[in-house]
Amino acid sequence: MEDPAVANSEQPDYPQHWEADILLRDGGTARIRPITPADAGRLVEFYGQVSDQSKYFRFFAPYPRLSDKDVRRFTHHDFVNRVGLAVVIRDHFIATVRYDRIDAEGRPSDTGTDAEVAFLVQDAHQGRGVASALLEHIAAVAQERGIRRFQAEVLPENRKMVKVFTDAGYTQRRSFADGVVHLEFDLEQTDRSLAVMRAREHRAEARSVQRLLTPRSVAVIGVSRNPQTVGRAILRDLLGTCDTEFESRYEAKDDPRTVHAVNRNAPPGTVLDGVPVHRSILDIPGPVDLAVIAVPEGAVPAAVAECGAHGVQGLVVVTAGYAETGLEGRDRQRALVRQARAAGMRVIGPNAFGLINTDPERPLNASLAPHLPDRGGFGIFCQSGAIGVALLESAHKRGLGVSSFASVGNRSDVSGNDFLQYWAEDEATAVVLLYLESFGNPRKFTRIARRLAAAKPIVVVKGARHTGSLPPGHAVPATATGLRDATVDALFEQAGVTRVSTITELFDTGELLAQQPLPPGDRVAVVGNSDSLGLLTYDALLSAGLRPCTPVDLTTAATGENFRIALDVALSDPAVDAVIAVAIPPIGTSAHAFMGGRLTGPDDPEMGSDDPEIATALLEAGVRARELGKPLMLTHLALTDLPVRLRPGGIPAYAAPERTVRALAHAVHYAQWRRRTAEAEETARVPELDRIDEPGARTLVEAALSTRAAISRPSPTTTLVRGATRRSLSLRTQPGGARITLPDAEAGELLARYGIDVSPTLPAPDEETAVAAATTLGYPVALKATAPHLRHRSDLGSVRLDLTGEAGLRRAHRELDVLLGGAAGARLVVQRMAPRGVDTVIGATVDPAVGAILSFGLSGAPAELLGDVAHRLVPATDQDVAGLIREVRAAPLLFGWRGAEAVDTGALEELLLRVSQLVDDVPEIASVDLEPVVVAPHGLAILGARVRVAPLPVRSDLGPRAMSTL
Repeated sequence: MEDPAVANSEQPDYPQHWEADILLRDGGTARIRPITPADAGRLVEFYGQVSDQSKYFRFFAPYPRLSDKDVRRFTHHDFVNRVGLAVVIRDHFIATVRYDRIDAEGRPSDTGTDAEVAFLVQDAHQGRGVASALLEHIAAVAQERGIRRFQAEVLPENRKMVKVFTDAGYTQRRSFADGVVHLEFDLEQTDRSLAVMRAREHRAEARSVQRLLTPRSVAVIGVSRNPQTVGRAILRDLLGTCDTEFESRYEAKDDPRTVHAVNRNAPPGTVLDGVPVHRSILDIPGPVDLAVIAVPEGAVPAAVAECGAHGVQGLVVVTAGYAETGLEGRDRQRALVRQARAAGMRVIGPNAFGLINTDPERPLNASLAPHLPDRGGFGIFCQSGAIGVALLESAHKRGLGVSSFASVGNRSDVSGNDFLQYWAEDEATAVVLLYLESFGNPRKFTRIARRLAAAKPIVVVKGARHTGSLPPGHAVPATATGLRDATVDALFEQAGVTRVSTITELFDTGELLAQQPLPPGDRVAVVGNSDSLGLLTYDALLSAGLRPCTPVDLTTAATGENFRIALDVALSDPAVDAVIAVAIPPIGTSAHAFMGGRLTGPDDPEMGSDDPEIATALLEAGVRARELGKPLMLTHLALTDLPVRLRPGGIPAYAAPERTVRALAHAVHYAQWRRRTAEAEETARVPELDRIDEPGARTLVEAALSTRAAISRPSPTTTLVRGATRRSLSLRTQPGGARITLPDAEAGELLARYGIDVSPTLPAPDEETAVAAATTLGYPVALKATAPHLRHRSDLGSVRLDLTGEAGLRRAHRELDVLLGGAAGARLVVQRMAPRGVDTVIGATVDPAVGAILSFGLSGAPAELLGDVAHRLVPATDQDVAGLIREVRAAPLLFGWRGAEAVDTGALEELLLRVSQLVDDVPEIASVDLEPVVVAPHGLAILGARVRVAPLPVRSDLGPRAMSTL
């Protein structure tokens, strides 16, 4: 058969951007692409494998074979009025869909906005979600070509197809006549259709990870006689022979897995570590679910091809030499992913460290891990092999158990988002620990993480925090390479993700969240046998923003009974939400202890033999703490046995008060987010605001973009629908052109469409014009420079305030004219004085990778010098904006600091909601900056505004499901 890639390149109107890799319901992959004349042979082959019943359902009559005329009809399309798409696996069609544009009478048309649609899915692939995925993609294609509604006729007994349409979530109408079900449904996405699409995405991605972690059969490709090679090490790990502890843990289980070894150059009869070595994976009898590829980079394509031919479901590629080496390596990496997905396989890697699953029913160690952790509740994902080793080693030393682990290297295919989807369903995972260096899809990460964090804590260490550098090899879109750290913080905050700074803090926090109840509040009791350690803990709690009670000092002579009584009192106190026990070794008082120079005793300078009664008291208190729903943790110094004694009771022990407090502060913050989110689902809302003119705002923005010729014109074959809504446009419009700053007058008019009134300014190029402007506006007035290099620079003397009359205004104008090198260059303007209040700054910026972000701070030094700015993702609710203004450190200035009158925060919150709704409704608005916004005790005044617009960005999260093609 003809190579479609070659044929498509000769077809100038071929819509390359319609091609997409998709994930099916069972976790397998496939490719959707337009059907071309080169596919005639594939279509005939496909149709021959469809059952007679499915053919009958498609054509409403017996239709055993396609005629030459049929084949031509179904392979020749104009990609506007007649479009066909196919789902392809291993270069074979498994499903097709076609639409034909029709007019109001149901006749073929070049201008109608309706189309007839019909599907055909091979029987062997029905039930895999193929038709649902095709419907999403053909609907997006149709919208791009100006079609608003699909029509379909289905036989009543074809229940599967009827269900595909009815379950999709589109607005539809249904009728029955002449023995046929007639369906009509609008293609405009609804909240329900979007929810359906994301639920299907969740199930498919979770299932794809589950298949990787629970293979029935595993093959290692690249096993060598040399025991020091990577392939040989992974083979031993899979067999359990390199870790006798791991082997003994599972030796009583009937392990259903089979492990195979492959080496192309192995002599016949070769056996390594008790496993026969095959020369090709194709020689292995029976199915292979997972293949670990550890061959030189040049041999990988051939290995992948053989895996695809054998029906392998997933690959772990530990081979390096891909995107981390440069542009040529990136091209090889993309080719690897395309080759694997085309054969229905997912890829971990390349340059991966591997996968671990500690499920005793089906354990898997397809990794280079030197130690395997115990079974436990931590799901761990990282992008770095070195960090992966550190994470596993830390878990091992702390005695913490892991449910599953993945270190994915270059993250070319399977990503952290996929594992989050899996862990949301995995009952064995209680806490998720992530080490991230980059985001492939930040918007999707936020959506998935927010849903998961509502049930399970997510703790993250984010690398490249300050430099913003992208580690070599990471596949991310260009829009995500410059993601600001403040934006990342906003993502994490709104998604309920706990961000920490170090690996130690990652496990400190994760251990507390996994083993103790979430604190119901921020009031903390400190109880222990060291006044000094108690005070250090008290100070650390205050610094972390928590509310400590006065420490209870039991003295160094405290016994286990003293601890038991004091801990019970603290836990029973309704004014206490969490308890920190502090402990040090009892000080040795015997003469030989001091003469030996060891305060803790002559035998063990670290007091390894601590008082077991204290451990018993803490364990009993731990049971009581769980009953009351309050976390209990230990801060200790110079004790080694006590933390080990507490492990069975799940009481975290930290060797420094700062570590204890940081972990507790994270737990308090996460618990507050959980409560706030649960409450917001019931009470938070986006209020209905008056004075909102969305059509008027759109008209102004479209006119501004049009007159400046900033939009890339659609191709001749593209038909855009007049009046199409934001959501449908965002599915198909491509980005183009630079951001344009609107003139002040146009910016003010646009903002006024959303009830955002900017105090008017009038130009003052000379004294007479300034006086006339002041007369128009009314005294008192301000005279200020608006040139870009002088804007908001009162420190340069570019502003004169409280000018109450003509004489003062003329004098101020002459001064600024001299000081700033001319009134015309300084762009002097006159503006009426605003009431006294607190100067603030409000902004909304569209980050291409994340979406619109709403920002707030106090104008001047707090925001510019100290970075005291808070952020929320758009659209913001009433509770979001209320939290936003209270989050900045300078917030007390808004609420009557040092006896000053509190300002009108209600008016401020309403303004934030209006800005949020504006940028959400009109996505061509790239940024809005309001500065200063003077908030008075009653009302506020906006003294400066800047608005920039740009062509509509692509919103991949609103389009049909498709895998990344980076």
